[in-house]
This record gives sequence, C-alpha cells and structure tokens, in this order.
Amino acid sequence: MFIYGIHPVLEALRAGRVTAIQISARADDRVAEVVRVAESQGVAVRRVGAAELDRAAGGARHQGVVATLRDRDRGLTVDDLVRGAHGAPLIVVLDGIEDPHNAGAIVRTVDAAGADGIVRQSRHAARLEGAAARTSAGAVAHARIAEVVNIARALEELKAAGVWTIGLAGNASKPYTELDLTLPTAIVVGAEGVGLRRLVRERCDWLASIPMAGHVQSLNVSVATGIALFEALRQRRRGPP
Repeated sequence: MFIYGIHPVLEALRAGRVTAIQISARADDRVAEVVRVAESQGVAVRRVGAAELDRAAGGARHQGVVATLRDRDRGLTVDDLVRGAHGAPLIVVLDGIEDPHNAGAIVRTVDAAGADGIVRQSRHAARLEGAAARTSAGAVAHARIAEVVNIARALEELKAAGVWTIGLAGNASKPYTELDLTLPTAIVVGAEGVGLRRLVRERCDWLASIPMAGHVQSLNVSVATGIALFEALRQRRRGPP
C-alpha cells in the first residue's frame, strides 16, 4: 500500500505503519522533517528520480515523497469498536462509499471528532490509499476500521450490542437535531446520489435528515457526516435535545 504527500506520510510515520520511503532526488526542505522522523525510526529512505515517484503515486501530486505502508490490521470487528469505545460508542457506518475523496474526508472527520471507528464493507468500497489518504490528511494511518462482508448484518450486530443505528436520509421526516445522540450511536451514511440501500435503510432504528434552507437539496456525504458527528459531540458536552 502506497501513500504520498508530506502530511499523510508524517502521520503514517507517527502511527508506526511505514516500512519504506522514497523521496525526490531533489528533495527540498519540506521533506527534511519526513526524513528525520523516518531515520529516527529506522525506516529506509531512498532517493529516486521524479519519474519513479510519479509512477508510485499513480501520477498524482506527491510533494516529493511516497511511503510504503504495512498492511492494516484487518482483524478488527464491530464488537471491537464497541468494546474499545471511550464512553458511549460513536461509530460511523459507510454504505457503499466508493469515491476515495469522500472516504478520505470522512476518515478525517471521524478522527477530528474523536469517534470510535468506522464500519465499512470489504467490497465496493474506496481504497484507503492514494487520494483517500491524501484527502484524510493522514488520518487513515490512525483510523480504527472494521471491514465487514454485509453492512445490513453489521447493523444488526451493532443493535445487539446496544448501539442505536441512525441512517442519514434526505427525505426523512425527523431532523437529526431531535435525536438523542448521547446514547451509543452509529451514524449510517450512503453513497452520493444513491443514498442508503434499501436493506440498510430498513435495518436502521431511525432515519434522520439535515434540513436544507437553500436551493440545493442535498449535501456532500462527508459534509453530512461531519454535521451529524459534531452534533453528537455538542450533545455529549451539553446534554441531549
């Protein structure tokens, strides 16, 4: 697995997941911190030509640094996320998010909100490297992610563990601010344009909407996720609605 960009690579180094680094043969001062941290951890650093870096990054803007990561621990389960929660669990469930920029932005928001992890399907999901890692600003190196075969079944597991499942849907009658998000909560979000799949939607305890006041009647999925997560944080600091 490759990631690129100065900040994502630094975060991956801090998380202890980097096995090797390639830097530009003409690396500038911005890469010096990456090299310093890598060498302090005994991570091999190799200077390569621009063409080799471009190939490793798939032609994306890499800022002169590409890192090879140790494979993510795929042993995390839904139950691990619930049991490892700090207080009432706050989890995000991704139903068919295949756009890497959306996936990366959601991972970044989950990390920023201090949520307890992400549940996502092992198939039909964006790869968490490259563009997703760059968009996440390195948060993918820290994220706790449980990969499952079936999202609907994962929702049943969450409910059995005492976690309320709340699906975000534009046509839901109940606004998200009317729900008690101080309880153990899983926020379930679907792909752009498609939303939650029928079986997933039917498994949710509640469906909630984010009211729109303008001409556009929907939000980017990563923005919607952030709004719901930070409402949960607000309630947990001040009390439920």
